[in-house]
Amino acid sequence: MAENEVSAIRAFRDRLASHGRCIGPSITCADPALTEAIAPVADFLWIDTEHSPISIETLSGHLLAARACERAALVRVESSASGTIKRILDAGVDGIIVPQIRGYDEAAGAVADCRYPPLGRRGFGPRRGMDYGRKALSDYLAEAERDLFVALMVEHVDAVAEIEAIVAIPGLDSVVVGPMDLSASLGRLGEVEHPSVVEAIETIIAAARRNNLHVGMGMGANRDFAAHWLERGVDWVQLGCDFEYLVQGVSRLFASLR
Repeated sequence: MAENEVSAIRAFRDRLASHGRCIGPSITCADPALTEAIAPVADFLWIDTEHSPISIETLSGHLLAARACERAALVRVESSASGTIKRILDAGVDGIIVPQIRGYDEAAGAVADCRYPPLGRRGFGPRRGMDYGRKALSDYLAEAERDLFVALMVEHVDAVAEIEAIVAIPGLDSVVVGPMDLSASLGRLGEVEHPSVVEAIETIIAAARRNNLHVGMGMGANRDFAAHWLERGVDWVQLGCDFEYLVQGVSRLFASLR
């Protein structure tokens, strides 16, 4: 990580540690100008490669835009596959978000893929992280251990059943609630306020808090839903995405004149 990249992730971590609410957008479109435009009003950036056409090449532009705006760039990968995680990490991200975790074994494997030995099993091959070879190895390894933000998405009832073991995994910084997929796994797709879904979310939050982990949540641009869970233990929220802001904004503007 370059120095301003480190400062960005430390600022994000410091805000979480001081119980400040962190709100950020999901970036899903290819043009890094969107990241540059949105970043100044965000506490972090959630760059999504799971549900978007963003490629590893496109991602590099978004990372540079985030770096220029001094905002932490957290990237949601496609899956917990080791090869996917490795390539995203070596692109020089500040944090990684692994989706669709189904249980302890998958969770432990994903965290291990993010941490160098002896804590984990991450293969060595950084580029931007070592400033293309200009940074001393000892400095890079210290920064990677201290600064890389590792988050797992708990968005299936099977993972909720093993949440106590998941939150105790060494090297894990945060769990992230995915309300929509969690509701689907409970047979209530879209019913994110159903009592069974609420109970599962509360179970995740309570387990994370007992283990001093941060709790994130991903959602659409729903201010009231975000406020509800920020008041109940969630401390960082991905609130909507780039095209959602565009559609909502232009719809309101045009409707106001018509």
